[in-house]
Amino acid sequence: MKTKLFLASLLICGAAFAGELENANALFEKKDYAGAMKIYTKLADAGNPEAQQALGQMYFYGEAGQVDEAKAAELFKKSAAKGNKVAGASLALIEERAKRRADIDYWIKGYDGADLKTGEYQCKAPRIPTMSKINEEIDRIGAAVKNWQECYNKYVTHLNNQMPLTKRIPADVQKLMNKEETAKSNAYLAQLQENLSEEARVSSKLLLADFDAWRTATENYVNEHNKMVKNAKKDSYWSDKKIQ
Repeated sequence: MKTKLFLASLLICGAAFAGELENANALFEKKDYAGAMKIYTKLADAGNPEAQQALGQMYFYGEAGQVDEAKAAELFKKSAAKGNKVAGASLALIEERAKRRADIDYWIKGYDGADLKTGEYQCKAPRIPTMSKINEEIDRIGAAVKNWQECYNKYVTHLNNQMPLTKRIPADVQKLMNKEETAKSNAYLAQLQENLSEEARVSSKLLLADFDAWRTATENYVNEHNKMVKNAKKDSYWSDKKIQ
């Protein structure tokens, strides 16, 4: 009789846990994290593996108020020990995060976009003198700036096509990031994106300003030189006339 009463008690307890777990899941879906956490914690402390897994996820992703990976791992271990396969997979994820820490940090604070400016997009600015006096140099400078402009336009198009830079995070690294790391990475890459665009605009503005100054000085010199040559020919003509 006692055994039957004990079994009945377990069934009632299990049904109660199931009902509370459903309530906690519903609150979580509504983003009432405080309410969900309160129930999950109660059930987890009572040994419910599903609640332990769910609470562990909240600590892992920061929905418990802050990210606490150590607390999450502790809960996953308890749940996995009772056969929860999701908890086992979560533990494996945490272990993989430890192995790939450098890769995660690279996309949070290390990536500098240098790979976007290699190969055909590596636009070396030509050296522009203050002024040119010979046709060969004038032609060379003009051609160099034209080639740079074509490369620059291609680079800007390429840069725009890579936006947002979060697309460049490898999928296997992205899935290892928690909520806080993803937010930091998004902010860092957004600022880098702005910096790269501004860098391109400034470099173009400076080079084109140098080119305009060079062209103005060169044109003034050419015009002055042609005027001098014309006057010299005119003086020579009249000088020849006098001699005749």
